[in-house]
Amino acid sequence: MVAAKLTYEECRRKRLEENNKRLQALNLPLLSQALRESLTPKSSPAKNSKPRRVREQQVPLRRSSRVANKAYQAQKEISEPVVIPAVVTPKVVIPRVVVSERIYSKGRDLSNRVYASEEARTCAMERAEELQASLEPQYPSFLKSMLQSHVTGGFWLGLPVHFCKTTLPKSDVIMNLVDEEGDEYPTVFLARKSGLSGGWKRFSVAHKLVDGDALVFQLIRPTKFKVYIVRVSSFEEGNKC
Repeated sequence: MVAAKLTYEECRRKRLEENNKRLQALNLPLLSQALRESLTPKSSPAKNSKPRRVREQQVPLRRSSRVANKAYQAQKEISEPVVIPAVVTPKVVIPRVVVSERIYSKGRDLSNRVYASEEARTCAMERAEELQASLEPQYPSFLKSMLQSHVTGGFWLGLPVHFCKTTLPKSDVIMNLVDEEGDEYPTVFLARKSGLSGGWKRFSVAHKLVDGDALVFQLIRPTKFKVYIVRVSSFEEGNKC
């Protein structure tokens, strides 16, 4: 029985030795050790932490109550938003120029427009220049030869730009036109467009202006023109200039 037990122990020892030899031949101990090392967490080096900056506490300076109140008021004025009042531009309200229907009923047939000849137009302008030269020099004036757009259709009268910029108001106003008999006709002067708009049609139709008529505009007030009319028809009938 003892001999059988020894034989078993020897066989077991031999088997362990053989197994160890096989494990060494396969390098299994080294592989298991390497695996254990790879799975073991490595301690990372401590980062160089910057020292926290301690914020200094501001200590108010000691000052008298009078100076402190002034400083508080100044700080309050600076901190509060400054409200600038909006500049309200006064709106120029131009009253509507009412034109009598009775005057419009006397309008001319636009299909029968008559164009002035160049000779008659030139004669009318020369006579208007003579009339302008006889006027008072202290009142500025200018000449305007009528075209179809002035007396028919659109009824828009453009004025000399230089005269408007140097003499007339810079904003839209009511400009009164006074004829040779003293009758006044309110018109709308558009400063940006340098011309007469509303009301000019009434003046043109009332005075039966036609193509070629020469007009002299004399500024007798800041917003009032004295208008002289030289008829082109007087030269087209054969009269000499």
